[in-house]
Amino acid sequence: MAREFILHEEILIRAPIARCFQLSTNIAIVKRELRMTPIRGHTADLTTGRVSGGDTIRWEGWQLGLPQHHESLIEAFTPPTFFRDRMISGRFRTFSHDHAFTALGNGTVRLRDELRFTMPLGFLGSLIGSWIVAPHIQNIMHSRFHLLKQLAETEEWKQYLPVP
Repeated sequence: MAREFILHEEILIRAPIARCFQLSTNIAIVKRELRMTPIRGHTADLTTGRVSGGDTIRWEGWQLGLPQHHESLIEAFTPPTFFRDRMISGRFRTFSHDHAFTALGNGTVRLRDELRFTMPLGFLGSLIGSWIVAPHIQNIMHSRFHLLKQLAETEEWKQYLPVP
């Protein structure tokens, strides 16, 4: 049985919960975070805008010096508090990512992510996961949260979302 890696990240953001949620589902921001390109979705225009429940999107690019592809399904979607994306095609054996948003009052939102994955290649995959992949993903999660905080707490969010 493959080793399951479980990674967590959490941050507090002083912004409305709906803004935090919408920024997290924005494809342009995900592209900026991952440095991968959305190639196609289940609809022709799902390479821009925001993902929603039931959407699929295929990403391609380079990670850790290797060409990568990752196709995700948004399998759970409860705005503005939760969504889950799960890999349906890609380099991992399994991969799922929970995104939870909690309004704490006083305009503060807690973003908490839990990402679970397993690697192919048995024991070798577990070693690569421990030494290389898990730290790389944790770094991406950390950077993503700080980018979301920066965008949500400044006027930069207006570049990605419609102004009400």
